[in-house]
Amino acid sequence: MSIAKILLVDDEPAFTRTMRNYLQETGRYYVRMENDPTRVVAVAREFKPDLIVLDVIMPDMDGGEVAAQIKADERLKHTPILFLTAIVSKDDVSRNGDVIGGRPFLAKPVDAEELTDCVDKLLREAA
Repeated sequence: MSIAKILLVDDEPAFTRTMRNYLQETGRYYVRMENDPTRVVAVAREFKPDLIVLDVIMPDMDGGEVAAQIKADERLKHTPILFLTAIVSKDDVSRNGDVIGGRPFLAKPVDAEELTDCVDKLLREAA
């Protein structure tokens, strides 16, 4: 089994470190962090992630804008994106089948099991 490459994007360095540790401790993922949303497309082109975990609310550029840039890039447009957000509750996400606006979402705060389960599911669907 190969190790999946995950690009984790959030403007809060402490949060990205915690999530990276959760994911890498499974031994199934290699995680690269990015805390500057304006750098995500360039980093993704170089890193070639299997999945991008993307915060919605960030300064300078929100997750929706970053996702639009990714989807407009020929090299990245098929890369699955999992949104993380604190602007909806876990109940809101659950009522909508973990999808809002046609994209998979996890509501913050996110625990390790919830994150790894969702990442695994999205990677299986993308394979």
